[in-house]
Amino acid sequence: MKLNPQLEHLPVYHGGRPLEEVARELGIPAADLIKLASNENPLGPSPKAIAAIREAAARVNLYPDGNAFYLRQRVAKKVGVAPDNLIFGNGSNEIIEFVSRALLGPRTNIVVSQYCFAIYPIVAHLAGAECISVPAKDFGHDLAAMRAAITPETRIVFVANPNNPTGTRAPNEAVIELVNSIPDEVLLVMDEAYFEFIDDAPDLLPLISEKQNLLLMRTFSKIHGLAGLRVGYGIGHADFVAALEKIRQPFNLNALAQAAALAALEDDGHVRATLENNAEGLQFFENAFAEMDIETVRSHANFILAKVGEGQAMFEQLQQQGIITRAMGGYGLPEWIRFSIGTPLENGRCLAALADLR
Repeated sequence: MKLNPQLEHLPVYHGGRPLEEVARELGIPAADLIKLASNENPLGPSPKAIAAIREAAARVNLYPDGNAFYLRQRVAKKVGVAPDNLIFGNGSNEIIEFVSRALLGPRTNIVVSQYCFAIYPIVAHLAGAECISVPAKDFGHDLAAMRAAITPETRIVFVANPNNPTGTRAPNEAVIELVNSIPDEVLLVMDEAYFEFIDDAPDLLPLISEKQNLLLMRTFSKIHGLAGLRVGYGIGHADFVAALEKIRQPFNLNALAQAAALAALEDDGHVRATLENNAEGLQFFENAFAEMDIETVRSHANFILAKVGEGQAMFEQLQQQGIITRAMGGYGLPEWIRFSIGTPLENGRCLAALADLR
């Protein structure tokens, strides 16, 4: 078979290791492990979402609503946009694939920040496009430099705000300036997977109706704790969303995912509890790492980046203690580990193990 040539040097994306996989490797029960690797919600999903899944399970012999009608109406009302401004994906990763298929090809490029989400360059290279990586500024986005890096061949600029894996956020005024200055023929994708964890995020929604080249991406994986169901959505101009709908495959959002997402939107208490737990957990790690003289990057998300020395070695040692974290060598940060915020018990166990290993 003649595979597409771009596959030859394309890396495989490896997410945080699953509990079951590490349990098999170490020969211990999964219940004895804690996972602080993938920025998941440590409180789990909303009880309302679990109840909705149970109810919907009796109907999984039927195809799901291919247009996610009820979820579309509910999200539109919650966000404050029209239903035709929304496109749903099997996680926001699928939204990234939609835009790459719509806009990228050979002799085109994307612009990203140095420590960007690894999927952006992967989808670009898969489409035969190039990736322009702009040096980070204090581990975060240098939006002015990214704007300057745009070429006539640029089709997409990706900005995650807050950023994964560094947890940094771009200043609101810089974001607005970028939105207003980006060329009309270049799509600006604002990845807002973690935007719920900041209370003063820039409000870009009013610009959606006038800017066809602006797309916001959001997800139910983090704040709502539905990572295992893969529910993401994009918010954009109706004309651009209509073009993306031609790429979206039918039934990409399964019935259980739709039911759970609908119910999760009704549980404001679960969202508040998640935010409170995250704020307390971030403060706990920031204080503890400062006392241990471990350098960190100030985080605005549900994880924290810490400089521990030999990142891969520390990752492996912590894993032997039953604690799964995320080494950052693949992101060009070999001395760093990313710690997701867990419950107070999980955070304390993680810190104690780290202190014993230093």
